[in-house]
Amino acid sequence: MNFPLVLLILLIVTGSIWLLDFLFLKHKRENDIAEPWWVEYPKSFFPIILIVFCLRSFLVEPFKIPSGSMIPTLLVGDFILVNKYTYGIRLPVINHKIIDMNQPKRGEVMVFRYPEDPSIDYIKRVIGLPGDIVAYRNKKLSINGVPIEMKLDGDYKYIESGLAYIYTQRFKEFVGEKSYNILINQEIPNIMLSSVHYFPFRENCVFDRTGFTCKVPDGNYFMLGDNRDGSSDSRYWGFVPEENIVGKAFMIWWNFSDLGRIGLSIE
Repeated sequence: MNFPLVLLILLIVTGSIWLLDFLFLKHKRENDIAEPWWVEYPKSFFPIILIVFCLRSFLVEPFKIPSGSMIPTLLVGDFILVNKYTYGIRLPVINHKIIDMNQPKRGEVMVFRYPEDPSIDYIKRVIGLPGDIVAYRNKKLSINGVPIEMKLDGDYKYIESGLAYIYTQRFKEFVGEKSYNILINQEIPNIMLSSVHYFPFRENCVFDRTGFTCKVPDGNYFMLGDNRDGSSDSRYWGFVPEENIVGKAFMIWWNFSDLGRIGLSIE
């Protein structure tokens, strides 16, 4: 369901009825005659819908993490808040930027519309900016020929799909001004070549069994999940166009399974 579109339609319908009543209908009613239900209910809901629409469209929007691709930063079941204006003010529904502000930086966690199906929202970490050359070979990341610093930070285990424990290694990675934890499972191949799609600007990338090298085209970004061997990301389906950006994830506001995560900032 396209919730922003549904919200916009409700806003237009209730707002139109409110305006129609304000300009015409109420002047034709006697003082002792109650409003009909089809006027009363829309008028009551209109201000609530307006506030929710403005908050979600221009300030913050809530999301729920559905998969483990961003473990250990984000866990399945985390409810997060996304800043909708830090990368620019966009028109609701069509997502067209009308006011330019900040540009995404390497290491930031960003929500965006999945390039292959814009009705689906994805969340990953920004790794490559327009013009960058991103390489990930033998599970080691480099940007523009400079290896990214990575320090072993112990072992890590988590439950996948509620069925099995996954045992892996946790590393601290340093990209730009950011440092964060990632997971790497040495038992999984460097890249699943059979899973690489034919995406726009595919010619900018070179894949082999050791990994890949990609040059990020203008107006696009390269995204990776922190759970490197458990993430479907730019390695497989390509670059994220600027017009697909939704916002910057900044806080976990709820998790039913772990109340201790409430209020954690997203690094």
